[in-house]
Amino acid sequence: MKTDRQMKIGIALYLMILILILILIAPLAWAQKESPGESEPSKISSTNLPLTEEQAAAKDILKRMAEFLAKAQKYSVNVKASYEVLQESGQKIEFGENRKVIVNRPNGLRVEAEHSDGEKHFVLYDGKEITVFTPAEDVYAQITKIGGIDEAVMYFLRDLGMRLPLAMLLTSRLPEELDRRTQTLDYVEDTVVDGKPVHHLAGRTETVDYQVWITKGAKPLPLQIVLTYKSVEGQPDYRANFSNWDLNPKIKNTLFAFTPPKGVRKIAFAAQLPKIAHEGPASEAQTGEQK
Repeated sequence: MKTDRQMKIGIALYLMILILILILIAPLAWAQKESPGESEPSKISSTNLPLTEEQAAAKDILKRMAEFLAKAQKYSVNVKASYEVLQESGQKIEFGENRKVIVNRPNGLRVEAEHSDGEKHFVLYDGKEITVFTPAEDVYAQITKIGGIDEAVMYFLRDLGMRLPLAMLLTSRLPEELDRRTQTLDYVEDTVVDGKPVHHLAGRTETVDYQVWITKGAKPLPLQIVLTYKSVEGQPDYRANFSNWDLNPKIKNTLFAFTPPKGVRKIAFAAQLPKIAHEGPASEAQTGEQK
């Protein structure tokens, strides 16, 4: 029933079902759907109007969370996520995934993902190379990118055309990006998530509506995020629950480097294929294959 695994990414022409999720790693956010009988104006006011006291508080809370994550030198977190895929019949089917994300600024990023069908994927960055590895297919794609996590994430998304839900959460540019993209923001309520008191906020960007639940106190961490893609057919949702935040994990540099297991083939990222076709077949050194 899974059409093309629309939420998964391909790292080669014949592996277009490969998905990458970390981290936090897509561009994403979430939204509230109006109820059929809703007649009152939206609770979220126009950006042209003065902010209410609650909206100003919401902006401050979101900014503190963004700055806290952006300044965190290292952390690890588990993410339990689900995403909807629109079928040809018009029905939306929900799939799930579990991820472990490890960040060690400025150059270390590791995302381990396992999907609801048991398929596993890894995304690694060691300050020099971006690697995507799919054990079940015995293949990996790798490309050089110097510069740090911020540069690697943006290159991964824009140049390689890969998917990485919540990717901006991984970068030090998070405060600026949230402020630039968010058009409206509102404070929904005080509530509790996993036994912890949190602030529930709802925001809107041009293409995505989002909700985020942020812990109260000195460590404003996101515990839950819901994104609704407004410009995608069927307006599918992406939901993520964060647990086991560790702001001082014990990290070995070997976590971010990739040593290909025996028998694993190197292939190209899908975005590289037009260039390869134009320039001719890659050498053994480029592909990792032997004649």
